[in-house]
Amino acid sequence: MPRGEKSSYTDKQKRQARHIEQSEMKEGRSREDAERIAWATVNKRDGGGKQSGSGRKSGSDKSQTRH
Repeated sequence: MPRGEKSSYTDKQKRQARHIEQSEMKEGRSREDAERIAWATVNKRDGGGKQSGSGRKSGSDKSQTRH
């Protein structure tokens, strides 16, 4: 079982992780590896758990810095 609390993820992120996990298992990976890959993929796409509240940058603004 992967480390970390999953309650801070949105329903959409949890659903995406389940789909990725199923896809990885279909490719022949173990359940543990598939789950690890699934959450790593969700984290890479979204930057972690829930991203809400004021002051959050949108995806396209993350790489831009202010000079």
